[in-house]
Amino acid sequence: MADPMQWSNALSTRPSLEAAISEVVDQAVGKLSTQANLGIAFISSAFTSEYSRFLPLLAEKLNVPVLIGCSGGGVVGTSSSGEAEELEDEPALSLTLAYLPEVNIHPFHVVAEELPDLDSSPNAWMDLIGVPQNSTPQFILLSSNIGSGINDLLKGLDFAYPDSVVVGGQASGGMGNRVALFCHNKLYNEGSVGVALTGNISLDTIVAQGCRPIGTPHQIGKCDRNIILEIDEQVPLMLLRDLIASLSEEEKILAQNSLFVGVAMSEFKQDLQQGDFLIRNILGVDPAAGAIAIGDYLRPGQSIQFHLRDAKTSAQDLEFLLNKYQQQQTDKSSPVGALLFSCLGRGEGLYGKPNFDSQLFQRYVQDIPLGGFFCNGEIGPVGDSTFVHGFTSVFAIARQLGQ
Repeated sequence: MADPMQWSNALSTRPSLEAAISEVVDQAVGKLSTQANLGIAFISSAFTSEYSRFLPLLAEKLNVPVLIGCSGGGVVGTSSSGEAEELEDEPALSLTLAYLPEVNIHPFHVVAEELPDLDSSPNAWMDLIGVPQNSTPQFILLSSNIGSGINDLLKGLDFAYPDSVVVGGQASGGMGNRVALFCHNKLYNEGSVGVALTGNISLDTIVAQGCRPIGTPHQIGKCDRNIILEIDEQVPLMLLRDLIASLSEEEKILAQNSLFVGVAMSEFKQDLQQGDFLIRNILGVDPAAGAIAIGDYLRPGQSIQFHLRDAKTSAQDLEFLLNKYQQQQTDKSSPVGALLFSCLGRGEGLYGKPNFDSQLFQRYVQDIPLGGFFCNGEIGPVGDSTFVHGFTSVFAIARQLGQ
């Protein structure tokens, strides 16, 4: 019988970095009955001028073999009362500590120049990361918007580790968008840092893109890279105009600013449902040709469906996915901890009140610590592939494979 996995989180809003570090270390360590072997820290961009002091100060208080982390425009954590909190635009520090028995924790930092060509063999990617394919690693990945080659990195990880889960987010910052990544007791501002977790651990994912479908799925007849030229043997713009004309007045208003395209991730699934689509922005239209350009490359034969997004829809989408997750848990081991990677465009600015996503999560997945941050792009799977998302909340829920 395996030792039980332990997970804790602590949150501080002290404006002094020294005081914040002391508070989160004391609380997070105090919640564990044994020493942690993984730490994950998220620091508010309100501390931008003090990023270089963070790791040395933390090392004075905390001894943990592996620690990764990054900066965020806001951080997520669990208060001393057990309530999840999302702290935006204020000094805050969130520290997650985990004791992961029978788990190998492999940290890494990679930059775009080190990435193999996308036509390289899986071995080239395994050499880069340093973890064999058959160990089926669970990845937590934090990246910069500078020098990470994040889309190629995700494609490479999916290719080399097809049965693995990759979750995380892109670091965000405050004025000047200066960001920080932490790994190997070093501060970076470029590339990606992460951990590959192998052994007795599974990361379940919930990827809430905040949209609901309208109309019915359609099939792409002709396209050129990211430009849709024909849908269901019709001119795309004419089909879209007919669809919008069929909407309610409220939906028509919403479609003016919050209309998206969902690209089906499975070519074989017939009954496409919420969550089966990768949501992408509409970049523009060509009235003369009737074409629609979106923020991703497409292939003829792919199914798409138009989607709408607002606060109400976003809330309903997350609740739908949480309810679905809860129903699937009957024969699995209990979750022990979770991370939330949420878009800067969500939070109080979307919902008009704080802590919405995190506390809704706590209603469905109860009594586990939650940490995280507000991202400049959220990393999570849709179908069998991993993507960088926008306006999304990605949850990673840790549990042991066997107990």
